[in-house]
Amino acid sequence: SFQLSARGHWSTWPAFPSGQTVLRNHKPCCAPEERQSSNKQALLTFPKPRYLEKLESYLRKELQSLDLTKKNSQELKLQPYREIFEFFIDNFKTYKPLLSAIKKEYEVTLAHQRKTIRALEPLKAMVTTVSEECTRQILALQEKEKDEINMLKQEKQHLLKFIDNMKEENNSLQTQVEHLQTSVAEEYARYLNEYGARKLLLAKLNDMHNERLDMTRHQAQDVKGEDVVKLTLALKIARQDLTKAQVKLNTVIADYGDVVPRRDFESLEKKYSDLLQEMKTLQKDFDQLHKEYETLLESHRETAEERDNFCAELQRVQHNCTPRPNWAKCSEVIPGGADRWGCLAEEKTSDQLVDVLLEEIGTGALKEINVFPGWGKGDKVPVYLRHEGEVKNKKLTKKDVVNILKDVWKEKIALEQQTGKRSSLPEFFLSYLQKKYGDAAAMEWSYTLYENMRLCRSNHVLSSFYAILTGKVGEEQYHGQNQLISNLQKELAACDSSNSGSLTSQHPCCLSPYSMAVREAFPLKRKESIQELVDASRYKLDSTEDLIDYISLFKEDEEGNAEPFVAKLRSQYVREKHEYLRQLKNKLGDLTEVNADDLKTAFCRIDPNIDDQTLDTYIGLAYQVRREQPDQEVVPVETALERLLAGDVRRVGPSPREGSTADFEGE
Repeated sequence: SFQLSARGHWSTWPAFPSGQTVLRNHKPCCAPEERQSSNKQALLTFPKPRYLEKLESYLRKELQSLDLTKKNSQELKLQPYREIFEFFIDNFKTYKPLLSAIKKEYEVTLAHQRKTIRALEPLKAMVTTVSEECTRQILALQEKEKDEINMLKQEKQHLLKFIDNMKEENNSLQTQVEHLQTSVAEEYARYLNEYGARKLLLAKLNDMHNERLDMTRHQAQDVKGEDVVKLTLALKIARQDLTKAQVKLNTVIADYGDVVPRRDFESLEKKYSDLLQEMKTLQKDFDQLHKEYETLLESHRETAEERDNFCAELQRVQHNCTPRPNWAKCSEVIPGGADRWGCLAEEKTSDQLVDVLLEEIGTGALKEINVFPGWGKGDKVPVYLRHEGEVKNKKLTKKDVVNILKDVWKEKIALEQQTGKRSSLPEFFLSYLQKKYGDAAAMEWSYTLYENMRLCRSNHVLSSFYAILTGKVGEEQYHGQNQLISNLQKELAACDSSNSGSLTSQHPCCLSPYSMAVREAFPLKRKESIQELVDASRYKLDSTEDLIDYISLFKEDEEGNAEPFVAKLRSQYVREKHEYLRQLKNKLGDLTEVNADDLKTAFCRIDPNIDDQTLDTYIGLAYQVRREQPDQEVVPVETALERLLAGDVRRVGPSPREGSTADFEGE
């Protein structure tokens, strides 16, 4: 409660009448309300020190002079208080260190809070942007689902209406059957009445015949001179004949009393046969429609389940997904700028873009390395990398690496054609470098080429050579793809009768020559896959252009990058292989291990046209044995599928389900 006076001495304001300090009669345990009331009374009784009045007056003037309408009005308002506090600290010489430390901590805390606020402001804007984007996506998905639900509702109404029509038609047929049954009953009653009338008529005829006989007998008795014995004998014979006739008549009546005339019987029988056939046809149609209706109901139920699953998956993905990266930023750091990045990123997925970015970073870092550490000479080290100590980096360009690898393939194929035996690529690779650059420099070239192949995953020449060199893929897969491309080139050249190097890709009424050549080269592909290849070959053409320069489709740039047509052909090759092996796995069922016989049976079921030589080759790939060796033990199914995936495994004939135009692409 003490203040300094203007002369620098202690001021006792507010003071007590006794002239003593406040601390003399201070009671720490007294109630706060009592102390406040006593202080108010003291303030009203005694005047403030002059220095305090000056400070308060200075503070009021400074506050009045401020413009509090500005954005940083709070900071401006804080400045006069900061100055008053500094004046106060300067006058308290004894407490100046403590008060300065307090002021400093407050200043540090305020600075930290300002820094935190400035850091959080961009995050606030980002959160707002992300929230708006998510809301927009949710609304778009809801709108899309709304259209699909409306379509399903319309389809449901159509099916219900169709079912009602079938029910009405069934009721109409039932009514016709009942009407026919009533008609048959009426006819039966009419014939029954006629039968009774005929019996009555026969009885009357018999009575009349008997009366006539009696009259004849009486007349005969009246005749004079007639022989009684002769008449008696004649009467006896006549009665016997009458008895026989009566018995025969009764037999005929008993046998044919219920028989109707053949003409009426045949007419009714024909009508009944027609009605029965019509009823069977209608019943068959009704059963077919009922079966289709149940199928549609099941399809609708499955569709609804898939929709619910997709909605749940969408919500889960929306909850867990991160914002899609802005790949355009990479153009600022990639050499060549936006143009080169646009060429690198064209028609690539995010995973492929990551590979491209890693490749650019890796190749850039590779140019800065002068030497490579040797891998040693252990048995687990590949033969082309066995070296102790450091190896010089030759710092090759991608063009140089591609040319060297193409030359390696060329030399290897020529050697194998000359000797007739397949050689190991790692060993031939090392011998090629030793022969061309010498034993001393071979390792430098080998390490440099290996590192470039390892980093450049987007380049087909480098990535395929690396996969075969490291044993991840079989060499026959490389030759199989080249054979497919070679066969297609031959078919296109055969269809080009004018040797112009171009073929038409469109025809108004039938397949174009270009499409026919592609189908001849790939008879097992579906129409959709053929169309994909046609579209890939037309990517540089306008919609009005018709001629395709098929020779340019197989060209490569200086870095070995193929045209989109060849890239699409290779991607279809991979998809068809995956689908082929997926069908094989499904045919094996729940087996975890498989022997050679079971694997052969599965191959024959999914590919009935497979020949014995190809089948033995596939079995050899799966069991890592040669064809002449006997069947091996069982192997895990996954292991067999991985080995087949690394080799050149393709469908030989059409699928038993899809026919000769099947294209076994992935789903």
